[in-house]
Amino acid sequence: MLGLLGPGLIAANAGNDAGGIATYSSAGAKYGYDLLWTIVLIAISLAIVQLLAARMGVVTGKGLAELVREEYGIRWSVLATSAVLVANLGICISDFVGTGAALGLAGVPAQVSVPIAAVGIWLIIVRGSYRTAERIFIWFTIPFFAYPIAAILAHPDWAEVGKAIVSPTIHTSPTYVILLIATIGTTITPYMQLYLQSATVERGVREDGLGHEENEAVAGSVFACVIAAFILIATGATLYKHGIHEISSAAEAAAALKPFAGQFAETLFGIGLLGASLLACAILPIATSYVVSESLGYEKGVGRRPGEAPVFVGVITAMIVISAIVAVVPGLPVISLLIGVQVVNGLLLPINLFFIWRLSRSRRVMGERRSRGMLDAVTGLTVAVLSCLSIVLVAVTVLGGG
Repeated sequence: MLGLLGPGLIAANAGNDAGGIATYSSAGAKYGYDLLWTIVLIAISLAIVQLLAARMGVVTGKGLAELVREEYGIRWSVLATSAVLVANLGICISDFVGTGAALGLAGVPAQVSVPIAAVGIWLIIVRGSYRTAERIFIWFTIPFFAYPIAAILAHPDWAEVGKAIVSPTIHTSPTYVILLIATIGTTITPYMQLYLQSATVERGVREDGLGHEENEAVAGSVFACVIAAFILIATGATLYKHGIHEISSAAEAAAALKPFAGQFAETLFGIGLLGASLLACAILPIATSYVVSESLGYEKGVGRRPGEAPVFVGVITAMIVISAIVAVVPGLPVISLLIGVQVVNGLLLPINLFFIWRLSRSRRVMGERRSRGMLDAVTGLTVAVLSCLSIVLVAVTVLGGG
């Protein structure tokens, strides 16, 4: 089973990190099941984008940042790299905070749990092989199954759930619009495609394995969105039903579940948060290092020693160390940090998606595997809609509309 799973599942689930869980929980607490219909559209959009990233990795044997540098020049590559560095470092900090918060539910202080997690993740990435790291990352996705169980323990009205999925309830309030856009934005983030394409290359997949990689990318996207739906259902069935409409973090959502769904549900939610945070804490430094190395033409590879790929290992080490240190600072303004990251990601996503669309349809880059016909049209529409939503979210965030 582990041999059948890979970068598609890992990348998609890394997007369901601490910030993502907090967003889904906020949506469930604020509007119950009313935003469930968006998960269906998100699943379709994410599957298309991830499929194209996997396809480009297999066909070209190059990461997205490397293709951008070769096709559009070093300026665009450096711009994208700078934005990725800022955004991913911010997200990585928030996920180490999530790791500490998850274990904090069990009484383990963040000053103990975060450094141990940081050392463990560094050893997995730098001292192991790519195959070993990939298998461990897949194991990190197992705790996500805690969310469906937590949702079942919350005893939702499944008829209401089904109705919310097929019959959208749309509100006109600014808060609803912001949560809707944030739900989309937190599920489709730039580092997911960057990691997926580069990891597919490093995996050494040949064109005869393209179909499997594409299917795995789509399946991973669907699985991640199903998990997001269950988080929304769990909080909608408990917090929303009992009048708790404001949630500021995933850990707060887990603790708030306890009076309504029991200690077991809180524990499951915390386990899910831990798995999600650990996975993102590992993938974010790798994705960032892939981008930096590809943009500047340096050696790269999970499991490479510092002497073999000094820049690749150096970026990973710096990100983990900085994130872990900042994450244990008392009184860290996590919400302000996430808002800043949201703005950078919102500006980066349209650029990322545009390059994926243009490169995937290029005959010179992709040959006979290029996007054509309906797939190309749907991809173009997806890129346009997601880009507009990202820009709106940035504008609202900067202007203080939330």
